[in-house]
Amino acid sequence: MLFRFIWVGKTRNEPLRALADDYLARLKRFVRCEITEVRESPGADSAEESKRIQAALRAGATLVLLEVAGREWSSHELAREVEKWRNESHKEIAFIIGGANGVSDELKAQIAAQWSLSRLTLTHEMARVVVLEQLYRAYTIIHGLPYQK
Repeated sequence: MLFRFIWVGKTRNEPLRALADDYLARLKRFVRCEITEVRESPGADSAEESKRIQAALRAGATLVLLEVAGREWSSHELAREVEKWRNESHKEIAFIIGGANGVSDELKAQIAAQWSLSRLTLTHEMARVVVLEQLYRAYTIIHGLPYQK
């Protein structure tokens, strides 16, 4: 299985980029991972950014959109979801973090699951770190490693 992270723009905040890189390296011990950064649009044009995201998608990928209105999973629920994807032999799970104005309705129509990290508002750069950390935590739960406590 491949976890692919598709997000708009680069992580410019150095401490957050270092954290994201750290959790990505940890996560890669359990699952193949790739990051695809798509270019931001001037004025945060969600339609244009959504087109770039769609162009980056691969056929057959299961799409998970990080969305404030999505389903909130506990860490253990996320671990069960990851196990389910693995047991169902999903080849690729694409986690999408849109730009400041979200993603287009056209892109949302292709989404298999919407995941809300919190009802709180997070910067997109923080959301990247939280996604990577929670997926790493899910694997530690699956494998019974002490990190998750």
